[in-house]
Amino acid sequence: MDARMPVPTLIAFGETLVGRFRDRDVLGGAPFNVACHLAAFGIHPVLLTRAGKDAPGDSLLHAMTARGLDTRGLQRDPVRPTGAVEIGEAMGGQMPGMPADQACDHIHAGMARMIGLSVHPAMIYFGTLAQRGDSRRALRELLDAVDARTFLDVNLCDPWIDVAALRWSLRHAHTVKLNEDELIRIAGYLAFDAVTVQACASLLITAFALQRVVVTCGAAGAWTLDAGGRVESVPGTAVTRMVDPAGAGDAFAAVFMLGQLYGWPVPQRLVRADAFARAVCGLHGAVPDTPEFYRPFAREWGLAGAPSHA
Repeated sequence: MDARMPVPTLIAFGETLVGRFRDRDVLGGAPFNVACHLAAFGIHPVLLTRAGKDAPGDSLLHAMTARGLDTRGLQRDPVRPTGAVEIGEAMGGQMPGMPADQACDHIHAGMARMIGLSVHPAMIYFGTLAQRGDSRRALRELLDAVDARTFLDVNLCDPWIDVAALRWSLRHAHTVKLNEDELIRIAGYLAFDAVTVQACASLLITAFALQRVVVTCGAAGAWTLDAGGRVESVPGTAVTRMVDPAGAGDAFAAVFMLGQLYGWPVPQRLVRADAFARAVCGLHGAVPDTPEFYRPFAREWGLAGAPSHA
């Protein structure tokens, strides 16, 4: 990256959650994880979310400040608690769907719109979880107000799947990232007549005028199909150290978007996103505790000045 290039801004919209393990609490939620990764790689992410005026909300603010994240998009709710989910050992570290009526369900629409207009994002990242209550309206007002590329990160989490919200999200996305199982499930929801996963992706692009679908396949790698019918793929490689796979999808999304913002060739985006996601599998949790984790990637990818947080 040329040090003279302007730093792109990305809004990461959605849920922030505290994962309550038996022995510890861990901050998470895909938008938070993605914002942390992008900040470490020199992007200017604005996490647009809502937390309670409680101890977990204070912890979130502290974590954002420590990682150098822009805190303007963090709303505080005087009534509802910061999102929290109980995570059992049987879940393998994966955060389940969040209970209803928590602070992140009530992102204020007017404030979201103001943030969008003030920071001029090049891209908006959003998912399918934080589209309940007031947050649904907030996302709609944000996307209506801002002319930016959109990246939809699908998360189909039973029993909180809203097919209407999923359809709306697909209509407002330029790039969609999902795993192979989610692609097959969506094809079923939409009654696609397709016999292969690539045919499903092609029908999804046609039905919703998407520019690109990105499909992760776990140990088997990842592939992408664009509106012109071009397929690129990265084969699966062994994970050197497997500790916790929960943050791999968010890590992949962050680096793929990094490549979009900096104009990397598509094959390079896939290879780098896959490599970073596999490295994150060696962490306890979805984001590293220190910036040293990012430095080998930043050097290899030519990201001048990254990582930047203390």
